Amino acid sequence: MNRYVAFNGDADGLCALQQLRLAAPDEFASARLLTGVKRDIQLLRRIDACEGDVITALDISLDQNRTDLLRLLEAGASVRYFDHHHAGEMPRHGRFEPYIDEAADVCTSILVDRYLGGRHCAWAIAAAYGDSLPEVGCAMAKAQGIDAEAVRTLERLGLYLNYNAYGETVADLHFDPAELSTLMQPFADPLEFVAGSDAYARLAAGYEEDMDLARRLTPTRQVPGAMLLMLPDAPWARRAIGTLANELIQAQPDRALGILSPKRQGGFTVSVRTPGHSPVAAADFCRTFDSGGGRKRAGGINHLPESEVDRFTREFETSLSR
Repeated sequence: MNRYVAFNGDADGLCALQQLRLAAPDEFASARLLTGVKRDIQLLRRIDACEGDVITALDISLDQNRTDLLRLLEAGASVRYFDHHHAGEMPRHGRFEPYIDEAADVCTSILVDRYLGGRHCAWAIAAAYGDSLPEVGCAMAKAQGIDAEAVRTLERLGLYLNYNAYGETVADLHFDPAELSTLMQPFADPLEFVAGSDAYARLAAGYEEDMDLARRLTPTRQVPGAMLLMLPDAPWARRAIGTLANELIQAQPDRALGILSPKRQGGFTVSVRTPGHSPVAAADFCRTFDSGGGRKRAGGINHLPESEVDRFTREFETSLSR
């Protein structure tokens, strides 16, 4: 029997895996890890499983992995699936164990936390902050009796872990998420990881350098209720795209935001954020483009061809502005 874990390389995927590893170290000790940059989500296609193999999927859209999920189940594998993104029609199969909730106030690490009965909740709190759910993270920390200084540390940890996943390829990142997950593994307490790991210090320094550059950028287009920003073609900009999007939407919560990042082989990666009052969900808007998806207030397009930029700009401003 072979074990596989396919997980998103961002804070949510990393912290979900960390909780499961801590709860069942023997189960995950020999598991093969499959991950990548944040937008590398069709991870089940990398698995060639046999009857009796066990697969855990964390924070990757079922809808984007449907064909390979059904292939793996047909091959005789068992699949346990934790996610909070758009799933579409849910497969029904005796070896499929879904823990999927698309509610706006959950992330995958929270679903894992519920599954484990809160045994490693601090990691889920860090993930909530990293996944742009600060109110949820704060409420969870309060329920756990975590003091204010520790909460601020968990918030920064989630932010840095999430930031590390943004890039066109793993070469853009400060850490390969698989390597980062291994560096996190010995620490039952995320505060101990912060205090005792050189990785955290490297992430913090890299984040501050990148964001200092990102905060100097100016919008490409602005209309009432919507703003577009074009990033330069540089590794620091590809790393900063997600955090910059979250910062800008928090600073201007009533304005829709679109950020385009050039890709080395042509076209763009796109991040979209929408206000809470928007009648159009970010995920629904992004799915009108090939390779688009996400959730209610945060969506993205993995590849927007150059020829589609004008259409994107027009429909973004028409659909999401006031």
